[in-house]
Amino acid sequence: MSVLTCDVAVIGAGIIGTATARYLSARGSDVVVIDRSYMGSGSTGRCIGGLRHQFSTAPSIRLMKESIRIFSQMEDEFGHSVEFHQGGYLLLAHDNDMADTFRANIRIQRAEGVNVSLLDPVEIHSLVPELNIHGVVAGAWCPDDGQAFPFAVLKGFRSLIEKAGGRFLLRNPVKEIRRPSHFELILADGTRVEAPQVLLAAGPWTRELALPIGLDLPLAPERHEAMITERMPRFLEPMLVDYRPDGCYFQQMLTGQVIGCYTPVPTVPGIREDISFEFLPQLAWRMTRLVPPLRNAAILRHWAGCYTMTPDGNPILDRTPVDGLFVASGMCGHGFMFGPAMGRHMADFILDGEWGMDFSEFALDRDFSPGAETLK
Repeated sequence: MSVLTCDVAVIGAGIIGTATARYLSARGSDVVVIDRSYMGSGSTGRCIGGLRHQFSTAPSIRLMKESIRIFSQMEDEFGHSVEFHQGGYLLLAHDNDMADTFRANIRIQRAEGVNVSLLDPVEIHSLVPELNIHGVVAGAWCPDDGQAFPFAVLKGFRSLIEKAGGRFLLRNPVKEIRRPSHFELILADGTRVEAPQVLLAAGPWTRELALPIGLDLPLAPERHEAMITERMPRFLEPMLVDYRPDGCYFQQMLTGQVIGCYTPVPTVPGIREDISFEFLPQLAWRMTRLVPPLRNAAILRHWAGCYTMTPDGNPILDRTPVDGLFVASGMCGHGFMFGPAMGRHMADFILDGEWGMDFSEFALDRDFSPGAETLK
């Protein structure tokens, strides 16, 4: 049995774990990142890469302002493109109640300095001529929202972590977490990783890792499916988000493919990566109803992954009652976009014991009643 020691062991090599490890290592911590499979094999590598400022609470908006700023600097920092592009997000309301929700959120967003406006149907048609505006009441438009490519971001973080002396143990699941005087993580191949501090950032597997050490975290994974088309000439700039119960959301990547998904009703609980027969024809109908020219698109592939949900729709980012154990999970589908800024703040919290901003809405001991976030 080999034994590795480090200052902080990070369980999970998705965006949250690698971003935190990047900032821990930048501050001189000896970090080991552990994952049951390859980097981004959980939720990060299965997401569609959107980035938005448009949230309903000031802490989430501030976090996203910082995160998008970090994304914008990644090409210079990493030395390679992460396909960062600010093509905007256009959120669509087909009823007055949702339009009123947009108005209320825009007031909060503008107070935080976000460049966002409410568009009428004529303005929406001018912005996206291919969009079917029948029944559209209003749209919330932020041109500074955008997209990036998850695997290019993870590649950059890994390079910086390894340059700082950090280590990766991939395709090696954690089988047991012990805590005599410090943490001992027993991996599938028998390796023992010893550390005084551990971060659980394992996405949908976080709850099952925490249970044997006496923590029952309010985390509920559910399946979400997505698909991507073959390349086509670029004609869509913004991410389109249709908030109807039978809506969807999709964007065209810089490389020309259109990538999209929808939230099923009812949701499909559990850690699931299987795909359904219903998804592709249903998504095709929803997307072509909104953007008719997409009826000629050829679908390249279809996959599934997990959102890790919390009761109130906000992440958990905090220390736990187990001394030295931290958790960053329950991203509710927003982990990739939150990741860079969340990782920086998580690293500072692990090392300094203080947040650099108000993270009370992400606290483990908060009231998990449905919260103020209305833009899921």
